Amino acid sequence: MKTIKSIIGGATLLLAAGTAALAARTDLVVGVVLEPPHLDPTASAAAAIDEILYANLFQGLTRIGRNGEVLPALAESWEVSDDGRTYTFKLRSGVTFHDGTTFDAEDVKFTLDRARAEDSTNAQKQLFAAIDTVEAVDPTTVKITLSAPQGSFLYNLGWGDAVIVAPESAETNKENPIGTGPFKFDKWAKGSSVTLVKNPDYWGEPVALEKAEFRVVPDAAAAIPALLSGDVQAFPQMPAGDALIQIESDPRFVVAIGATEGETILSTNNGREPFSNIKVRQAIAHALNREEIIAGNGSGYGTPIGSHFSPANEAYVDLTGTYPYDPAKAKALLAEAGYPDGFKATLKLPPPPYARDGGQVVASQLRQVGIELEIIPVEWAQWLEQVFKNKDYDLTIVSHTEPNDINIYARDDYYFNYKNPAFKEVMNALEATADPKKRIELYQTAQKIIAQDAVNGFMFQLPKIGVWDAKLEGMWENSPIQANDLTDVRWTD
Repeated sequence: MKTIKSIIGGATLLLAAGTAALAARTDLVVGVVLEPPHLDPTASAAAAIDEILYANLFQGLTRIGRNGEVLPALAESWEVSDDGRTYTFKLRSGVTFHDGTTFDAEDVKFTLDRARAEDSTNAQKQLFAAIDTVEAVDPTTVKITLSAPQGSFLYNLGWGDAVIVAPESAETNKENPIGTGPFKFDKWAKGSSVTLVKNPDYWGEPVALEKAEFRVVPDAAAAIPALLSGDVQAFPQMPAGDALIQIESDPRFVVAIGATEGETILSTNNGREPFSNIKVRQAIAHALNREEIIAGNGSGYGTPIGSHFSPANEAYVDLTGTYPYDPAKAKALLAEAGYPDGFKATLKLPPPPYARDGGQVVASQLRQVGIELEIIPVEWAQWLEQVFKNKDYDLTIVSHTEPNDINIYARDDYYFNYKNPAFKEVMNALEATADPKKRIELYQTAQKIIAQDAVNGFMFQLPKIGVWDAKLEGMWENSPIQANDLTDVRWTD
């Protein structure tokens, strides 16, 4: 009898062990290059916030899908008036924030009124400029009236800057984010990682992952061993460097080279001499060898661009020939501008490899035409404060990963300090136009204006170099929005 019991007990243990072995993992460590300055996407321009929290923890009325399409989110449906000015949203019922407070129309009104208020700290306040009034008709109905038709309104509501927050928690979201998404905040080990856990009270389809840790891995020296050891199982945007070839040949991993919305540019302070002189900016444009910059940017991938627009967009125009690489022409233009012997300037570089590595190449190219650059490495928080907020810079390199954001060139207070009434007229016409064909024409005109003005050094479209465990499914190959959406991610075994 004891023998039979032992056999049965042993079989039970083996069965349990086999079942455990077959059970799919429910935890995931995701590597990200930059740590967010805080955790409130409605109060900063830092893409690192959205990369962790968009769609995972915070949600808007609409959301941007993996193919760049506008999808329902907290609004399950909407109707648009014949004049294109009034949007009536039907909200989902039974939704709660992670702290248990109820989501309703008053939260939508609070969020949008807060974002467009005079004292708003929203980095994309312009997204909400067309809103005239927001009315909470009843708990599940919101009516938004615009001052004029806006063809991109539903798309704009899908940005991370437009996620819905509650008045009870809005002021503390920077340290303790409270949203309505399928994951909720667990902890932030500053300098190391942000951890989210599954929201058991989520209103929609439950996620497969019980826990997702976003670990800060800034460079290839740290990323490669973390991946090969299994400490990090996914890098949506991997700083692989020269090791990418090795990883591609390893069957344990998937390598997906996709597209982003990241226009990588030599940002130029148009409001500061000598960069206020268009001949100087044109000289810089002629001095840039895009192919060489792409080869030296840390990954070797990228698509050359000649304006601030993604090649993946149907309205894209190839304007790389506007100012082709021509050092002799660059020197001649500098002489015409009054700088026959060149000049000295500073180049502030944030941490990403495309900036730090690419900056060395750019400095070398500009040196060849007489422009001597002092390279100043800055941390991301310093870049946001000095460059983006205070406009204290000559030149910098950054990827603008916000979706379809050419409208930033129409903002007088934007850090480029670029002002062109003709460009603003095109943007105003675009905002008032819903017809797809006319919108494409206007986008193309806008691209040509800023290309001709050489507002910035337009270099390349940042590639999305995704690397993850081959047993993972649901990761995004492309980045139509600056997000690492884990809502469909799961382990296959």
